[in-house]
Amino acid sequence: MPILSPFHGRQFFADQFERLFRKPKASLVVVQGRRRIGKSAFVKHCGLTFADHFIKLEGLGPREGISAVEQLAAFAEQLAAQTKVPRVTLESWPQAFQMLAQALPTKGKVVLLLDEISWMATGSTDFAGHLKVAWDNLFSVRNHLIVVLCGSVSSWIEANLLKSAGFVGRTSWVFTMPPMPLPECIPFWRAKAPRIPVLEKIKTLAVTGGVPRYLEEIDPAQTAEQNIHRLCFDPGGLLFREFEDLFSSVFNRRADRYRDICRVLSGPARTMTEITKELQIGRGGIVTEALAELESAGFITCDLPFSPLGGTEKRTAKYRLSDNYTRFYLRYIEPEKKRIEKGLYRTRPLETLPQWDTLMGLQFENLVLGNRDPLLRHIDLANTPILNAGPYFQAKTLRTEACQIDMLLRTKKSLYVIEIKLREKITSDCITDVQEKIRRLKLPKGTPCRPVLVYQGQLDPSIPDEDFFDYLVPFERLFEA
Repeated sequence: MPILSPFHGRQFFADQFERLFRKPKASLVVVQGRRRIGKSAFVKHCGLTFADHFIKLEGLGPREGISAVEQLAAFAEQLAAQTKVPRVTLESWPQAFQMLAQALPTKGKVVLLLDEISWMATGSTDFAGHLKVAWDNLFSVRNHLIVVLCGSVSSWIEANLLKSAGFVGRTSWVFTMPPMPLPECIPFWRAKAPRIPVLEKIKTLAVTGGVPRYLEEIDPAQTAEQNIHRLCFDPGGLLFREFEDLFSSVFNRRADRYRDICRVLSGPARTMTEITKELQIGRGGIVTEALAELESAGFITCDLPFSPLGGTEKRTAKYRLSDNYTRFYLRYIEPEKKRIEKGLYRTRPLETLPQWDTLMGLQFENLVLGNRDPLLRHIDLANTPILNAGPYFQAKTLRTEACQIDMLLRTKKSLYVIEIKLREKITSDCITDVQEKIRRLKLPKGTPCRPVLVYQGQLDPSIPDEDFFDYLVPFERLFEA
């Protein structure tokens, strides 16, 4: 059985990384992204592929009472293991960075990864300042060196690196590692992928999303239901145990508050007012900060209001839970943990879980919304500038009717009204529904609206016969590279 490469499917980012070595001077790179998304594996791949030397130093994970002394000791131990410097007791971060700079190879291309940088900074209030001085005086003067600062705690990275005056103008590249696009998920089913039904893949992705670490656990010989039961409804399963570690390691003491926000968002998208009302807390900086950090960490998405005709429109942004695993956990695993631990869920059919069809519909929408580029190829817009795209919400007013569209996409010449359907049988009612949505849109007469249906299920023959939709896109087409 072939071993799946942990950096599979990241070719665009790998090309960008390799390009940094075309200049002789040193480069500083900042990589963000959700935990388990493959940031470290990607940087390691680039280091081993494009450089002559790769060194990785990682901060110790968060726990009660951990100190700078322990972080420095771990740093010294890792450095001694990967270079020729002896194991010494480090007294400070300036000393640590000085020793690291002296230990770097003097010839060839070098990639230095400082992983989980926020953990490394634990106990040191001026860690970022020392790192800035080290970059300016020790690392930036080296040729053919790429220093990568990587972490899952986006709030620390934003505050101490991206928004810090000390690092302004110093970073060559800042990027967020996204989930795997649908075409790049296929190899996780290995040689069996062509014969696994599309609905089976959708069920699996409804739980894992495009998170590589979760996709690695797929057993292609098992059905989607068997995989989900093994991973989620067995007390020893990875996804049964994952959530608490995931949130506590990324959000630390704020984990409970952030979990509550995600729980509110486990259904349809909500405005900030709706979120605060549900949580019975006032609007303010705490909620704004929490939503921003959850979005930066890859758990939620803020769908900003936009006008179908361009320009600005005074409407309220909505937040949705875009991480499929988090929604599945909060809806089905967390409330039933005790029963799962007793083995009562091992053989429960997924279709009998509460509101299973509703949840699958939300997860399916996430998959489509998160894979806009593959969709654009199939509606002949791959090379067309997109002016705006996303879920569209039109509130009821004295002059307008309420209108909600799964995805509204605007180009210079047209509006694309995209309906997303996951049903066993898709009836011609969807035509009436979309016609009504277009009628309710506040648009001048003659505005070209092109309806699109992205679907999974058996299509009623009358739908293509009526020739209403400009494009009918079966979901399986989004898996095509």
